Amino acid sequence: MEQVFAPWRIEWIRREEKTPDVDDCVFCELPEQESDRENLLVARSDHAFVLLNNYPYNPGHTMVIPYAHTGDYGDLTDEQLLDHARLKQRTFDALEVALEPDGFNAGLNLGDGAGGSIDDHLHTHVVPRWEGDTNFMPVLSDTSVIIEALEETYDHLHEAFAGQEGAVVPGEDSAVVFE
Repeated sequence: MEQVFAPWRIEWIRREEKTPDVDDCVFCELPEQESDRENLLVARSDHAFVLLNNYPYNPGHTMVIPYAHTGDYGDLTDEQLLDHARLKQRTFDALEVALEPDGFNAGLNLGDGAGGSIDDHLHTHVVPRWEGDTNFMPVLSDTSVIIEALEETYDHLHEAFAGQEGAVVPGEDSAVVFE
């Protein structure tokens, strides 16, 4: 099998600009824009934010991203590291409530040779996993099947973040904020 029918993806593929309204670093600029929902930014803390991945490996594939623009993990202050870790913990909790995965893969791509598409701004990938989610498609045909649209995943995850202690929802299209 070489093709999977996914007509909802054509809108993303045919968009005129690959990173609309972004001049330099997408991870620096998206949190400054007005529509968190449109940008798939689902939660914020003082020093980091949670963004759904546009090219998810599985539903709920998120990235926990410090606001500080650096590709060097050692550049983060203790306060930034702790806040990033706490938001990552909240992300695991929200994903468990929203999607009930059997486990997670989580990690950073550090440096040019690590395989990430953005290497100058740290980001931690959090990928929900289910037993049996690696089936014949990726193993034999180098194809991934995503079973839920990003907008639906956003809604589930936003609701799960909003249900956590200390969560504030400033507006309908706004990310959940933790203070």
